Amino acid sequence: MAHDQLPDEGVLVTAFEPFGEHETNPTIAAAEAVARECPGVVTEVLPVEFEAATARIRELMDEHQPHTVISLGLAAGRTEITPERVAINVMDAPIPDNSGAQPIDEPVVKGGPAAHFLTLPNKAIVQALKDEGIPASLSNTAGTYVCNAVAYAAAEYAARFNDSFSSGGAVRAGFIHVPAAPGSGSETDKAPSMVQEAINTGIVLAVRTACSTDGDVHREVLGTTDQPFQLAVPLTT
Repeated sequence: MAHDQLPDEGVLVTAFEPFGEHETNPTIAAAEAVARECPGVVTEVLPVEFEAATARIRELMDEHQPHTVISLGLAAGRTEITPERVAINVMDAPIPDNSGAQPIDEPVVKGGPAAHFLTLPNKAIVQALKDEGIPASLSNTAGTYVCNAVAYAAAEYAARFNDSFSSGGAVRAGFIHVPAAPGSGSETDKAPSMVQEAINTGIVLAVRTACSTDGDVHREVLGTTDQPFQLAVPLTT
């Protein structure tokens, strides 16, 4: 997992399948764009299921031994691409997942810490997107649905690896939410959105920035969001 590999190697990017009332999920096209533009990156679409998705992200990290893990999720109602600062150890589902499960006030990892700070260079990513005219801000809430559960599971795995193998390269794990894209579904079409091409461009740039940046920029980045998800409609993984 050494971090001195070629930029596109040792990187895992995951997307999510459609869920709820969403007929499509823009993270799938974004991950496909990453696969085209960054051929060494491993990509996979995860199920929107608490148990299966958290198990699969651990399996993928075991199998591919990435130095950087970037999971993508849909946050319909947001208007910007939003890297997440933190994942919390709770599953509190506003709607059932695609398997029908709806955990309420349950931990992602029993006995795990209350939260993990995510370790992508989030401010550098936000600044890189803004420099290209792509709306972006740092988010302080990943919700309590499957997105947050996957982010927490990946961060927990990375933290345990880093603690056990402190002499090797650190594993970084993070999560990026994207807005809905036009045409995702009748309800989604009424919400704020971003065209798929801009989402794709932003995510490819985010991956490249994460791979080329050690640490993060420790200065104010224009724009942060504490915007909650609009739960009147099934909006976010």
